[in-house]
Amino acid sequence: MNARNEGGGDEQSRRRGQGELEAQVLAALGRAPEPVTAAWVQERIGGGIAYTTVMTILTRLQAKGAVVRERVGRSFQWTSVADGAGLAALRMRKVLDSEKDRQAVLASFVTALPPGDERLLRDLLAQADEEEED
Repeated sequence: MNARNEGGGDEQSRRRGQGELEAQVLAALGRAPEPVTAAWVQERIGGGIAYTTVMTILTRLQAKGAVVRERVGRSFQWTSVADGAGLAALRMRKVLDSEKDRQAVLASFVTALPPGDERLLRDLLAQADEEEED
């Protein structure tokens, strides 16, 4: 039996989730020595991803504030302004901003954190306070 999924495609060519593609594009941009074209990104992420898919992901990342583009000639060159952690933080802020009771959402989030994450968050907040005082 060969390695086929129910959709008839090879397991290797399974559909990737949007978040996975965004992470791959951001990782490629993070390794770029300078602003790069979508074709450069497409080549680096491989996997037979269509150029139009790369452009769609770049455009979505731009709308999220994770990348910027600059027109150079007839095309654009792209630069990352957020890594994977930064993109996750942007998503978290977007969710938080969409809720009416911000305090309740934050309180629920913090109380659901495992103890280690709660300590880490407290340490990060204390560090941010110290930096503000300097």
